[in-house]
Amino acid sequence: MIGRRGAGLAWIAAILALAVTACGEEGPTSAKKDTDQLEVMSWWTSGSEAAALDTLFAAFRQTNPDVVPVNAAVAGGAGSNAIVALAKRLQKGDPPDVWQTFAGKSVQGYAERGTSRDLTSVFEAGGLRSTMHPTILKSVIRDGKPYGVPTGAHRSNVLWFNLPVLEKAGITPPSSDYSMPAFLADLKKVKSSGTVPLCLGGKDPFTTVELFENTLLSTIGISGWKDMTADDLNWRSDRVKTALNRFGDLLGYTDPDAENLTWDQATKKLADGGCAFETMNDSAYGELLADNAREGETFDATTFPGTATSFLAVVDVFVAATQAKNAKNALSFLAGIDTPETQLPFSRAKGSVPVVRNVDVSGLPTYQQNSSKSLWSLPVLLSVAHGEAMSTRFQEGFYSAVSTYIRTRDPDAFVDDLQSAVSEGEVPPR
Repeated sequence: MIGRRGAGLAWIAAILALAVTACGEEGPTSAKKDTDQLEVMSWWTSGSEAAALDTLFAAFRQTNPDVVPVNAAVAGGAGSNAIVALAKRLQKGDPPDVWQTFAGKSVQGYAERGTSRDLTSVFEAGGLRSTMHPTILKSVIRDGKPYGVPTGAHRSNVLWFNLPVLEKAGITPPSSDYSMPAFLADLKKVKSSGTVPLCLGGKDPFTTVELFENTLLSTIGISGWKDMTADDLNWRSDRVKTALNRFGDLLGYTDPDAENLTWDQATKKLADGGCAFETMNDSAYGELLADNAREGETFDATTFPGTATSFLAVVDVFVAATQAKNAKNALSFLAGIDTPETQLPFSRAKGSVPVVRNVDVSGLPTYQQNSSKSLWSLPVLLSVAHGEAMSTRFQEGFYSAVSTYIRTRDPDAFVDDLQSAVSEGEVPPR
């Protein structure tokens, strides 16, 4: 769990500081100069993440054999450390050539501050405006221009479970019509059987916020999610209180050791049978496979209770620095990400699904094939936890409010904290 108020928010604060200090940089560095280097900053350091990043480097090396890519990855779930390191470098005018961020408000924020480069040339050369999922395409556009290249779409509203543990507890594996009352009843059965009911990588604060985010979506639905992103959700309504109360109930079943586990360690615990359930975006899928867990034998998945009709997306994006020292190589790296030849091996390693239409996913595992169908057939919603759907300041307030609720179990304290953390008028005073 998150623990103290404000814990894990340093990376969000760094972005807020960046909004003030990184403006007014000089014009773009030429993208025509030949160099022999490329620096890429990400937070992909777990087994599955590192393997996925290697597929992008491999694709780049094929077209740029004389260039040495530098892996400047910084460990920390959801970029908690990488974003702070990036903010410091941007403030000093020493950016990496390419860095990782998220879709929506995150990538648009860098574009607004002038720190990332217009990628129209990449999108035109790859025909990405016509092949990319329209919601995801819109999420990387600012003032009609694209500023980020998505690597794939992760589904966040997923519930993972260990099949032998459920069998031991006498529980039928859940399906897409799984309800919250049934979930809570099964968690109670698992606890009675002597196994940890719900794994959580609480050392990475985003995992606890994802747990609340999924619980909120299951309660307010798609229409409520759209109200929220339009700043029109009544945060003191009964349905939000219901979501918070359910979240509190779920916290009662989480791993007592959660504070000491990162997200990938928690996922490994699920793979090893140390817990029954885990709810997290399907980065967990890539990690489960990397841990030699077998889909349909060791583990399986369904949508988080009450969310089967939507795809809550977490979309990793790479951008190129306006002041990139190796700008030509940066654009070449980005141009190779969304080709079918790159998307398939990347998706296999990462657990995500391609965001462009011209990729044949029939060779991917069953889970990813089904996830891809959901991406292209269901409403796609953007995550608050990952800074996509709402502003950075709102995201900071969201994290802080979740932490406050964990400490107080008071719905009004949650709303008060959320409202005090954001700018006036961003959350309706209801």
